Amino acid sequence: MIHRLKRPKIPYLYIFIMPAVLLIVTFFLAPVILTLFISFTNMDYMLRWEWAGLLNYYKMMRDRWAGLILRNTIFYVIATLACFNVGMALVISLLTTHIHDKAGAAFRAAWLLPRITPSTVYIVVWNWALAEYPYGLFNWILRNLGSDLTLRKFTMQPVHPWLPLPWVWVWVILVNGFIGASFGMIIFTAAIKAIPIDYINAAKVDGASTLQTIRYVILPMIRWPILFVTAYQTLSLLTSYEQILLFTDGGPGYATEVWALYSFHKAFAEYAGAFEFAYGAALAVVLVIIGLIASVAYYKVFRFRELMMESKIEVT
Repeated sequence: MIHRLKRPKIPYLYIFIMPAVLLIVTFFLAPVILTLFISFTNMDYMLRWEWAGLLNYYKMMRDRWAGLILRNTIFYVIATLACFNVGMALVISLLTTHIHDKAGAAFRAAWLLPRITPSTVYIVVWNWALAEYPYGLFNWILRNLGSDLTLRKFTMQPVHPWLPLPWVWVWVILVNGFIGASFGMIIFTAAIKAIPIDYINAAKVDGASTLQTIRYVILPMIRWPILFVTAYQTLSLLTSYEQILLFTDGGPGYATEVWALYSFHKAFAEYAGAFEFAYGAALAVVLVIIGLIASVAYYKVFRFRELMMESKIEVT
């Protein structure tokens, strides 16, 4: 007689996944719940609080800077995403995979330097490069080249002002984009190198040029990595403010202030120590809601469910 082994009531899979679940609940879900709770209070720098209901959200609707900062955030995310985090990353990957392997690897390694450099050092280098003559690198170069790129009608000094409005956004996007492009560069390069060489050779045999091979072979085959990087980097940019904080601190005025940085300023960097923890928490909750909406939209539009489904093998 053959006795069938009874399956355990708790599959071993749950035992292995429990540490990850505990980490997610402790460091991701619990802080969101705590932030949501604080947003319904009037907690101040003394950590004293009273239940305030929707007062902070009503205050947000009347905040004269909220609309400008929301527009700044949308512009910052879209521009940085399109120009660098996806656009430039894809260009670098395509270029460095079509040259000698060692040269391409060296170029990609050099592009990783902004990401591995400490943020303070990275921003100090940018501030030095954009400083006024004779301290700034760019102005020093222009001065010694005899450039006429000066705004003499605004200033009598032979310098080029690199951070006037609205050009300050160009530098903010460059500062963040040089860092953000490295992530997509790694993902796209790995995806391109994983394409079977037979497809590339077949396209060349059919007479396809390099651009046609990229358009009709490479890009369709790395569609999922492109969509993943787009979704991931969108959420990352929504919550990023470190480089902006160190570079412009949201200035001049609120010109480069983004939503995450505004939440930080209200909660931890308000004037005269008047920290508004509750209002900062309400701003953070709105940012979480925007992130959830973007996640669901990407999930539906990009059809990520198909990516997670098991591949179907047809047998004839």
